[in-house]
Amino acid sequence: MSATDYDVIVLGAGASGLMLAACAAKRGRSVLVLEKANKVGKKILMSGGGKCNFTNLDVEAGHYLSHNPHFVISALSRYSNWDFLGMVADYKIAYEERKHGQLFTLNGSKEILNMLLAECDKTKRVEIQTLHSVHSVKAQQGGFLVQTNQAQFNCESVVVATGGLSIPSLGGSAFGYEIAEKFGHYVYPTRAGLVPFTFSDQFKEVTTRLSGNALDATLSNEKTAFTEALLFTHRGLSGPSSLQLSNYWQAGEAFQIDFFPQHDLLQLLKQKKQSHPKTLLRTILGEFAAKSIVLELQQLIWPADAELALGQFSDQKLEHIAKQLHGFQVKPSGTEGYRTAEVTLGGVDTREVSSKTMESKKQKGLFFIGEVLDVTGHLGGYNFQWAWSSAYAAAEYV
Repeated sequence: MSATDYDVIVLGAGASGLMLAACAAKRGRSVLVLEKANKVGKKILMSGGGKCNFTNLDVEAGHYLSHNPHFVISALSRYSNWDFLGMVADYKIAYEERKHGQLFTLNGSKEILNMLLAECDKTKRVEIQTLHSVHSVKAQQGGFLVQTNQAQFNCESVVVATGGLSIPSLGGSAFGYEIAEKFGHYVYPTRAGLVPFTFSDQFKEVTTRLSGNALDATLSNEKTAFTEALLFTHRGLSGPSSLQLSNYWQAGEAFQIDFFPQHDLLQLLKQKKQSHPKTLLRTILGEFAAKSIVLELQQLIWPADAELALGQFSDQKLEHIAKQLHGFQVKPSGTEGYRTAEVTLGGVDTREVSSKTMESKKQKGLFFIGEVLDVTGHLGGYNFQWAWSSAYAAAEYV
């Protein structure tokens, strides 16, 4: 083998790849980052509607899905949300807290990307090259040979930071999984996560008519429940509650929607029946949701009694309507898929990767970080925090 060109080659210049490069360089390692796209950090730039939800105030293992749920604990504890916030503060990046502890930049995602690039630049040990499509990664004596469409490089350590399949227009691909399998790793089947639901039945007509309307609702199935904004779209359901539940949904399953989770509707409607017997049911519900939403619910649940005054409803009928409004069952035909998915569920089996170092247990010097692993965070900055934490953990050992 010729003299090593670089100590470390990172495949992918996204959140985890850039973070690792900066941290490894601080340890004195020479790092080459190879990116197949024409620009680095594309997913960082578009995230959070261009504002980058870069972490969360409340980060713990319970916010992550994995077949090996304890895997995330070590990395998250060694590089926490507070550590990343420290770096954000050093760069004087203004941010705001939104619902559920989510932290967003005030002046745009570019500030987070520029911070990572500045960190890479500090040591003069990081080289970033774009438009490199990696053709092969081969183990050789003392390290690896990495062949791209432009050149070949030698290195001691290879870090797979290629992300998953989500948003192929921004570079999502299966390449990281292919490398893992080549070196004997098991890769869990993948599917789109944090993704809107689509419908093809009568409910699709409802969502199409309500497109652009939103309300706070609880979406639930046998596994979990999320109470957040629900957004109706031309194709189905989106918004935080839908995206969150999509991580826990399998094709062919139904789930329930509680359209008024903040109220006990049966009690409320019985009280209104006594105090306002001549009022229409839709008028009462119109106090808590947009008129257009209430009219669609009326059409779905009590169309025959639409013009009945509350006083004319039996308690039994009110109970039935309340039950439906608190647990309306829908069955998606699918999701919008990787095209709009924020993350990829599944990936490289973490039982074959060290939780301390992110190094492969099957191939010395091969590391996996970020989304390529079978680790998926909830919506709210958790996936970025996993990128930072897993990158930091691996950077100590590459």
